[in-house]
Amino acid sequence: MAVHGRFLKAAAAASILAVVSAGCSSGEDSGQAEGGTSGVGPITFAMGKNDTDKLRPVIEQWNAENPDQVVTLHELAGEADAQRDTLVQSLQTESGEYDAFALDVTDTAYFAANNWLQPIEGETEVDTSGLIEAAVDSATYNGKLYAVPQNTNAQLLYYRTDLQPEAPANWGALVESCGAAAEAAIDCLNLQLKQYEGLSVAATQFINSWGGQVVDADGKTPTLDTPEANAGLAALVDAYKSDVVAMKSDGFTEEETAQSFLGGRTMYAYNWPYMYESGQTDPTSTVQGKFNVAPIVGPDGPGKSTLGGYNNAINVFSENKATVKAFLEFVISEDVQMGFAQESFPPVLSSIYDDEALQQEFPYMTALKAALENAEPRPVTPFYPAVSKAIQDNTFAALKDQKSVEQALSDMSAAIQQAQ
Repeated sequence: MAVHGRFLKAAAAASILAVVSAGCSSGEDSGQAEGGTSGVGPITFAMGKNDTDKLRPVIEQWNAENPDQVVTLHELAGEADAQRDTLVQSLQTESGEYDAFALDVTDTAYFAANNWLQPIEGETEVDTSGLIEAAVDSATYNGKLYAVPQNTNAQLLYYRTDLQPEAPANWGALVESCGAAAEAAIDCLNLQLKQYEGLSVAATQFINSWGGQVVDADGKTPTLDTPEANAGLAALVDAYKSDVVAMKSDGFTEEETAQSFLGGRTMYAYNWPYMYESGQTDPTSTVQGKFNVAPIVGPDGPGKSTLGGYNNAINVFSENKATVKAFLEFVISEDVQMGFAQESFPPVLSSIYDDEALQQEFPYMTALKAALENAEPRPVTPFYPAVSKAIQDNTFAALKDQKSVEQALSDMSAAIQQAQ
């Protein structure tokens, strides 16, 4: 990670002051203060092994500046379900073995609803005013912040500039431009419609982009019985049946989408920012210098991408919450977030996206910021796995003409209601 030491030192020094101040205000030098929020000392941070390479340099710098408050990284499994199971088993015993942990944005509400997370308020309050709003929303449950966003993500529209010089202004313009793909004997649009989490992302993006929602603010009540939700899912289903969205997409994950677009076999693709770098550096890519990115599209302009990323939470059973708070503040400091950006790990600090040097190095940053500013979290609900399954099962049935759009939405609502 390209992280500048002098800035990290300054951020770490500020964090030390915050920790010392928190410890002194409690009248204790260390240990857990009354209320359990002011402990200072070594902590363990748990995270799935897929992305720990982004955190290791940050932790090393923190430890160099904070030898009495060392952060130990504990790698969890790479699979989201296994990560969740390990944390749940530990927290059910009221263990503080993991003082803090990186949660997938879809898991935050579940852990909060089980009272395993320290609310980010009072002595553990963190200033999130400079962070991407949708990322903060993903860490908020029942109106209360329960985690600090670490990094984020949003899908982008990739388009072939040799076939479509400018990004389509809206969904209708994209559909109308598919003639250029037909002339080139390639697909128009590919995205992830295989029956897995990627299909939930695709469906919610269309529903949200057309003004609908899957669940209401409490995360429990389905809100799919609306003209907007119907129009969004119908747009996806109609595009699939007319081959605007290539029918082969029903077997695609992110990787197949990338292979198709980078191999020159499609004019448009919806995918995450990582594909941009692959398109520029992968020697097998046939579209180098011939594509660009923009926010995904909706009926009247930019659409609403579905958010990804991690939220960092404080274990309610941790004895050293003041140190955890300071470390989480360190992770969202300017230079750490800049380091994330330079590693194609989209930051949550909004100002990073305006850095001119970064925009020149990573041209997709401008489009990504626009996408993030208009993004929506996945349904913030303690029952997300069941909600996602309801979305996947019924969307796939509608794509395959096994259900009408109306029936799919009705069954989706019933399954979400039953999951509560």
